[in-house]
Amino acid sequence: MNVRAALIMAVAAVIAVDAAVTTGRADDGRLVEMRTTGTMRVGVTLTSAPWTFLGGDNKPAGYDVEVAREVGRRLGIANVVFIGDSFKNFIEGLRTNKYDAVFNDLTPTPERATLVDFAEAYGVEDFRIFVKTGNTTIKALEDLKGKTVGVTTGTTNETWARANIPQAKIAGYENGSFIFQDLGFGRVDATIISHFGGLRYAKATNLGVTEIGGPLTYQLSAPAIRKGEPALKAAIDGAIREMLADGTIDRLGETIIGHDYKMSDAIAKAKAEQADAKP
Repeated sequence: MNVRAALIMAVAAVIAVDAAVTTGRADDGRLVEMRTTGTMRVGVTLTSAPWTFLGGDNKPAGYDVEVAREVGRRLGIANVVFIGDSFKNFIEGLRTNKYDAVFNDLTPTPERATLVDFAEAYGVEDFRIFVKTGNTTIKALEDLKGKTVGVTTGTTNETWARANIPQAKIAGYENGSFIFQDLGFGRVDATIISHFGGLRYAKATNLGVTEIGGPLTYQLSAPAIRKGEPALKAAIDGAIREMLADGTIDRLGETIIGHDYKMSDAIAKAKAEQADAKP
């Protein structure tokens, strides 16, 4: 090796070490800053009941909201601030530092994982078909051919619907409650949405909407954070694992979603099904 080559390698090594140290400081600084200020900013839609919505007091409520608050408490962060946004904006909102994390029924997908990191799963969804009460033409997935199906823009139910019912007309909505209004008034023929969210919307709109058939697909939900923040990810992972182990996740699920629902069992089932689906 000549002197010039050795010098180049030495400089490269110094740059690499400096970059690693800088990255580590930046990441540690982020978590320290959140703990010092006592504030964690969380992206939510506040229109995704029972996961995130505005309660009767016009304050953030829902399963994901309470999970985020408890994670903040276990991280030593007393003030969890919820920032309303659309599903389609979550990834860019994280990357532009609009919020520190997203807790809003966000499913880890390979595409999203190229842009953000996901922490430990804390929830699970099963997606089903909802139609106007009295509709006798739609009884199963194959009956959606040629029909107009409403979905929330930027969600995995939109992605799933476009991939699995290509012969249907997919209508995107910014707000899930608007889908149920249009479904009740006959402007769309059906919607594909989570079992829990769909039942809540159906009850809230009181426009005669009914769930048909069984689960179409299961999807986990997990917190999303910016890439390059491994200390924050590890802290959130640890908090959620503790919450799964000590029964907090099940307690929140039973309190907010229903007493006959055990979230930890559903998460384990979804993970097992994902593992079985891998080649």
